[in-house]
This record gives sequence, structure tokens and C-alpha cells, in this order.
Amino acid sequence: MIVDRRDPFEKSRLEELKSLAEAAGYEVVGFLEQVTHPHSRYYIGEGKAHELAEMASELGVERIIFGEELKVTQIYNLAKLTGLEIIDRFQLILEIFQRRASTREAKLQIELARWRYELAHAKEKVRLAKMGEQPGFMGLGKYEIDVYREAVKRQVLSIQEKLKRVRKTRELHRQRRRKIGFPTVSLAGYTNSGKSTLFRALTGENVPIDQSLFTTLSTTTRVTNLFGEPILVTDTVGFIDRLPITLVEAFRSTLEETIFADLILLVVDVSESSDDIERKMKCCLDTLQEIGVLGVPILTVLNKIDLLSDKELKTKIRRLKKYSSNLTPISALYGRNLSVLKVKIADLLIKHIRSSIIMPINEESLSFLSWIYDHANVFKVAYGKRHLKVLFSARPVVAEKIRHGVENLGGAFKYEARSLHPQIKS
Repeated sequence: MIVDRRDPFEKSRLEELKSLAEAAGYEVVGFLEQVTHPHSRYYIGEGKAHELAEMASELGVERIIFGEELKVTQIYNLAKLTGLEIIDRFQLILEIFQRRASTREAKLQIELARWRYELAHAKEKVRLAKMGEQPGFMGLGKYEIDVYREAVKRQVLSIQEKLKRVRKTRELHRQRRRKIGFPTVSLAGYTNSGKSTLFRALTGENVPIDQSLFTTLSTTTRVTNLFGEPILVTDTVGFIDRLPITLVEAFRSTLEETIFADLILLVVDVSESSDDIERKMKCCLDTLQEIGVLGVPILTVLNKIDLLSDKELKTKIRRLKKYSSNLTPISALYGRNLSVLKVKIADLLIKHIRSSIIMPINEESLSFLSWIYDHANVFKVAYGKRHLKVLFSARPVVAEKIRHGVENLGGAFKYEARSLHPQIKS
């Protein structure tokens, strides 16, 4: 059963809470929502808390999930009232992370978050357990407070040491990538916005993709070819509104991959309601600021345009321009507008692209060659009997115009690729 409290001016968040609960493996059989200010004893009002206890008993629920982070005393009081285990937002997200974690670093970060949470609440949890153990507080009553806190501290220190070694490896990977000198693009965005789908579309990498929240918990970096130039693309963990600070701190090293990027693609699910889009965009921008992203250009990618009409898209773009003037609508799943996105990425990362063209010799092509001289750096022009070949470099947007022009003239366009290093992985 899920429970949420919100202020009068806030929109309901039950749907997202339900998705979180399902991502953690729970079947939601009931819900309760109260529009009120938080109460100290039960977080929700006392009358509502008793109503919750009755509902839970009637529905035969095993656990009650709250959409906010609760105080230890509130969890204890609710457990005592209902006789059931109470799970708050922190514990719920931690459970999801535990289910999703596949790398050693992710697992250690989750353990660190859990033990830091225990450390912050150890004194209160042991004190309450001594008053009478309730679901979620079992076994703690036998501990002395100082003994328990010291045991938790040792766990925290042990995990921190293990993480230091893992992070050294991550830093070596990062240094290696910097040494190679390829530009880096980092994908960021709210969980389930389609980052991994876009990552697959840009790199061809077969990463896990589904509709569940937090499919990606660790970073994946791959090299790809963009208009003949190698770039690195990194997929990162998704953001979520009101992510508990303990989890932000534990996953800081993973999130910090974004800080070292040359460009951030902020992926937004534009098929959602305008209010949800704005809330999630604000969450993402706040999180980026919180982890220390400064001076890195951000290109906002409006994903999932295949799920709404052109009219709806235009309306949403007008509304979102207050957050970013650099909006690029795409469908990562179906590849719509990906070429436009690639040109924008290249324009921000790659100042000039080396390319070559072959086109028939005629009046139109010679006129077009004159235009190329005006807008690109021409290195060489070779004339044959029927065709001419031009080697040049140009800004990505100009190179794309040249490509279209040459193809319209019946010619061929080629990006002069530099060598790639497909072994780069992290």
C-alpha cells in the first residue's frame, strides 16, 4: 500500500510513487493521499493514520510505503499503530538500487548509503527499540547505543576504503580518455526519460532498456563516430525528484562523470504533461548544479516526440523555452531528428569536419563550388574528365548543407574519418 502527503498547491505524486513501488518489486493494492501540512507524530494527520491502519488491515497488506523520507520516530509510531513494516522514500529507492545494481561500485555505493543512513539514525533507532520493538526495529533493543554506532561507523569506513580503490580505477579510465583527446558527451536526465535508448541510437551499443525506473545505475562509456570524428558518449544514472541526500552523496562519483564532460545532453520525456516536464527539468538542473556542473554546455533533448502531435509539441516547446533556448525534439526509439541532433552536437564539440565530395562538372556544380569556397576551408580541388573532387573542412552545419547540395547535384559526399579506438570502455 502506498501513502503520500502533499501541500495544497502541489500536484499528486501517487503515480510516480506507484511506479517506484513496482520497480522495487511490490504489488500496489491500495493507496492513501492527504493534502495537509506534515504532522510530527505520524507525518500524516492522526485521524488519517488510524484510517490507514484500518485500510491496511482490510486489504491485508504486508508493507506500507510512504512517498517522503520519514523521521525515525514517525516510522516507529506508524509501525506501532499498524503492526506493519513502514518503508519511506529513502528505503524504497535503496531497494530499487539494490535490485538494479550490477557493478561492484554501484553495490558498494548502495551499501555506503545504507550504513550512512543507519549512522545518522542509530541513536534514535536503538532508543526506540528499547521502548518496545516494532516491525523494522527488530533486534536493535539488545544493543547499547554507543556500541551500535561504533559498529556502524566501522562498516562505513570499510566501504569507503573499498570505494576509494574502485574510484582510482575510474579516475585512471578518465585520465586515459582525456589523454586520447576525444570530446566527451554525457547523457543526463530524469529516470525513464529515454537516455539509454538515445545512448543506443548514438553508439549502437546494446544497453538494457525497459520502462522501469533506474534501469541504469552505473556509467557506460563508448566511442562512436560523428561525421568522421571520434567522440565518447557516456550514459549515467537517472535523476529523480527528492532523491535523498544520502543517496546523492553515495553516488556522487558516478554522477560526477557529468562534470568532466565537454557537453551534456539533458534528455527530457516530452510526452508527459507540461507540469511534470517542468518539475523534472527543474529537478535535473538543480541536481546538475548540486554535483558541481559549471560551465559545461547543456543541449536539451526533447525525447519521445513520436508519442504526441506536432501541435502539442509546439505548445510544449514554447513553454519550455524559459528553461533552455537550445531545445532539440527527437524520437530516440525511431531515429526521428537524430541527424539534426548530431549536427548540433558536432557544432558544439567539433569546430571543423574534414570531408570530401565528388560531383559532375557542369555549370551548377561550378557555381556550388564557388559557394563552398566562400563557406568552407578548401584544401584541394582535383578535376577529372567528367567529375571534380574537393577536399575541405567546414563547421558541421555547413558540412551538412554541402552534403545535401552535392547529393542534389548527383554527387557523393564523404566524411574523412579519423581512427577510432573501440577498446575504450568503462
